[in-house]
Amino acid sequence: MKKFFIAAFVLLASTAVFAQKDSTAAKSKKKDWSKVKLTNRPNDHFMAQIGYDNWAGKPDTVRTVGLSRSFNFYFMLDFPFKSDPRFSVGGGLGIGSSNIFFDKEQVLVADQSNATLAFRDVSGGDHFKKFKLVTTYLEIPLELRFAENPENTNKSWKFAIGAKVGDMLSAYTKGKTKLNNVGQTINPSVEKESSKKYFNSIRLVTTARISYGVFGIFGQYQVTSLIKNGVGPPIYPFSIGICLSGL
Repeated sequence: MKKFFIAAFVLLASTAVFAQKDSTAAKSKKKDWSKVKLTNRPNDHFMAQIGYDNWAGKPDTVRTVGLSRSFNFYFMLDFPFKSDPRFSVGGGLGIGSSNIFFDKEQVLVADQSNATLAFRDVSGGDHFKKFKLVTTYLEIPLELRFAENPENTNKSWKFAIGAKVGDMLSAYTKGKTKLNNVGQTINPSVEKESSKKYFNSIRLVTTARISYGVFGIFGQYQVTSLIKNGVGPPIYPFSIGICLSGL
């Protein structure tokens, strides 16, 4: 029994010594990120997003349908932290657009006589085969970024959270192919109506994305209402989708 305890003690002691050596070696090999050279590194100077769109807070009378979608394009500058370039701040400029489709319902954006934005139910009469509301913004995105490998972000996991401020450039509806109540074509043409009267011109959106290399996913949620207070329901657009980023 005594020999057993002696052998066990020797084994534990030797294990502790080797563990200490390994720990010391690991510490000596710890990378000094402040000395990493990032000359000409790619880090998401260009970003394109395609997303599925919907509205939070919409009443039952607002009938969105189908694959509503968004398209966003941004040119970004990247400013890495000197002490740890895995972290950086990204900022830039771009365009964000949203296409929301409706089910036998027209949004009367150009009706100047109405004090409130009307969502007209046309299911019992003439209606468009396809009808959508399109909003477009000039946007300034700002992100806090983390790259697992800052020397080559095109082969690295990347994470970003942030926000963007947008100024509305346009808001219009587009109806395609007018049908009667039994689905027969009345007019195959396209009708567009445009007005920003009922919409908040400035929007604030929170953003998040996860990528590996140039491919990733993103999500965003608008914290300001799409429609002005008092002229329509408080509606908060959101998007989830895929993202391409690089250069």
